[in-house]
Amino acid sequence: MFGLENKTPRILVVGDLMIDHYVWGKCERISPEAPVQIVAVRDESNRLGGACNVANNLLALGASVSLCGVIGDDDTGRYLIKNLDTIGIDISNIMIVPHRPTTKKTRVVVSNQQVLRVDREEKSEIPENISLEIFESIESKISDFDCLILSDYDKGVLNTALTGRLIKLARSENKLVLCDPKGNDYQKYAGATLLTPNKNEAQSATKITIADDKSLTIALKQLKDKCKLSISLITMSEDGIALLDKHDKLIKIPTIAKEVYDVTGAGDTVIAALGLALTGGLDIYKACEFANVAAAVVVGKVGSATVSYAEIVQYMHSRNQSDCNDKIISKTSLLTTLQSLKNKKIIFTNGCFDILHKGHIFYLQQAKNLGDILIVGLNSDASVKRLKGEARPINSQEDRAFVLAGLESVDFVVIFDEDTPEELIASISPDVLVKGKDYEGKEIAGTKYAKELKLIDFVAGKSTTKILQKVKSL
Repeated sequence: MFGLENKTPRILVVGDLMIDHYVWGKCERISPEAPVQIVAVRDESNRLGGACNVANNLLALGASVSLCGVIGDDDTGRYLIKNLDTIGIDISNIMIVPHRPTTKKTRVVVSNQQVLRVDREEKSEIPENISLEIFESIESKISDFDCLILSDYDKGVLNTALTGRLIKLARSENKLVLCDPKGNDYQKYAGATLLTPNKNEAQSATKITIADDKSLTIALKQLKDKCKLSISLITMSEDGIALLDKHDKLIKIPTIAKEVYDVTGAGDTVIAALGLALTGGLDIYKACEFANVAAAVVVGKVGSATVSYAEIVQYMHSRNQSDCNDKIISKTSLLTTLQSLKNKKIIFTNGCFDILHKGHIFYLQQAKNLGDILIVGLNSDASVKRLKGEARPINSQEDRAFVLAGLESVDFVVIFDEDTPEELIASISPDVLVKGKDYEGKEIAGTKYAKELKLIDFVAGKSTTKILQKVKSL
């Protein structure tokens, strides 16, 4: 599908650092003092916001991330630094500016609906000496990165001079530069690889009302020409992403969101996904598809959220839009993927699955019904020969894996070469290990590494051996 599971690009994010503070509550009455809701607070939480959310999304997608910006000498700043460092984001380029508060946005959420936002911030431009310190720090390290992302929330870090110098520096080293723009004057982003304005932002910047494909194309061309962009695109919310091809023709990459709870931070996810995809070798069209899927996952969550590569693959599986080959992965890739699926119930089963028949289909469907993710360990050709003789398998391991991956019930297929899958099961530690009822009373490899063992009935009279006997009798 995308082939990014083993990519670890090095990406530098520069921009406005902030905390998104959420107050979760319940409302059952209106205040007698004023026509406003009375919110009974049930919980509070802090999440990384602004450029921090972009960095967090990149990290979740598998990138190596360094973050640059400013914080205040306050509790919010210290909380932010501690959490960034804990999750593995490089914080060596973050500067402390005394007497400048760390940006904090408080959102009050009632029944999954945001009803109020309170901002604590300073929007004036950072001092010139801090801008110079930021640039000099990045200048000495720019060759270490594959991509530069400028996350501008108009909080004073990415002033015109610093933005222009950073873009020129990165482009002189042939680095990708992606900018999430703010304001009405996009000239300060001139020379970037691409910008990611939404429809409203693009209309404000171009002074063009986008009402149809013609006006959309004109707006895209204006952005490309005035800002000297390599790629011109506009994010269109529920309409996906619009961009110009190399002949300046309009292309639309449709969104695939199933259900939208909260669009907070969706733009951060889009630019992070585009950065990862483009540095991972995808062309802009495939990168936009990847970004659309990432956004579709994240808007199904409440609050500033991240999306992992595993969640993207799983989302595509759920919509039957994934390529069968995407489900066939190595043990190493599987273990990496499972790190992002810790909240899912993992089911494991294994077998030769040489000639797929009704019994197999029924068995795998029953196994999938026991949890969320079904992993099938598939005996390699060498393993099958040792177990069943030189005449087997009839079908190669590649063919058998592809057929299994085509089943809706199967999420991942992993080929193993040992006689038993014990080593594979030990590394996965599934919630449920599934075998056929014919194993009742027998020793089953890997049982001690699973939380639970389930035995499933076979369909009477259905087996590969019987199929082969029938063929031989013809």
